Amino acid sequence: MKTVLVTGGAGFIGSCFVRRAVARGDVRIINLDKLTYAGNPDSLPNATAEQHVLCTGDIGDSDLVRKLLEEYRPAAIVNFAAESHVDRSIDGPLTFVETNVLGTCRMLEEVRRYYAALQGEERELFRFLHVSTDEVYGSLGDTGLFTEKTAYSPNSPYSASKAASDHFVRAYHHTYGLPVVITNCSNNYGPYQFPEKLIPLMILNAIEGKPLPVYGDGLNVRDWLYVEDHCSAIETVLSGGRIGECYNVGGNNEQANISIVKMICETVDRLRPGLAHAPCESLIRYVKDRPGHDRRYAIDASKIRDELGWLPAQDFQSGLELTVRWYLDHPEWVERVQSGKYRRERLGTL
Repeated sequence: MKTVLVTGGAGFIGSCFVRRAVARGDVRIINLDKLTYAGNPDSLPNATAEQHVLCTGDIGDSDLVRKLLEEYRPAAIVNFAAESHVDRSIDGPLTFVETNVLGTCRMLEEVRRYYAALQGEERELFRFLHVSTDEVYGSLGDTGLFTEKTAYSPNSPYSASKAASDHFVRAYHHTYGLPVVITNCSNNYGPYQFPEKLIPLMILNAIEGKPLPVYGDGLNVRDWLYVEDHCSAIETVLSGGRIGECYNVGGNNEQANISIVKMICETVDRLRPGLAHAPCESLIRYVKDRPGHDRRYAIDASKIRDELGWLPAQDFQSGLELTVRWYLDHPEWVERVQSGKYRRERLGTL
């Protein structure tokens, strides 16, 4: 059974990748996660040490990364580790530079040394897959799509830090021959997402009768990708993607924010009838737009489709239905996140 080192594997997307790997049973996952607020062990599967090992630590800790590489000798590395919330990056950009840029660079240095010492089939098959975002491309007008050849033009501290990390990953391939692939995905949604993000925040607020804050006029558009589809794309690129290439991963689901919120309201009203504050759409409140809010993102995912045969399994309606049902059916997970119990237990505090 080959070993894969996953960084950020207790986060939203990383934990989905880990759950899928454990369910398949074909790899052993070594999961390095700093366990910040967004890293939640409650999102990880019950598994034996032969299936999954959780290591608490920072990708920027060179000694720790070196130790894990030497001890477990992974056949591949999938780098999910990142600070990823735009609003938080506006309030505190240096944290994003530390993790997304410096952390990635320090890890790349250790991986470069590790790869240089590999021989034979181990060296031939080794891959480093870096998970990134479509936000590095900037903002689109009313038409057009991001392709892998679109020039980078990040507009937030978050997207700037991810753009920098992408460039360093690419540079380590071209300078040192490190066998890398990069994926740039559109907005993810689905089960186990931390409720600071749009879709889980709106679902939970709608259930609880709290205001549904919508930035600006609500017409900012994103391409939405169900998290299971994203992880299936990562698996596909890891096994068949061409070294040194980037692959855009999108859901073919462009939606304006206000449309999403209204769809969530309709779905919650239907799946949880009898709420005292129904209809949930009455909870919508327009609030001041955030600084530098990009107007539209949209992904051209034809490269991964044509080269590797990947297509998303969910459209937005089916994926949203699955997501709302999951949050309705998992109140304990939600309560532990909202109350902070998942962190206090880990930190040994009340």
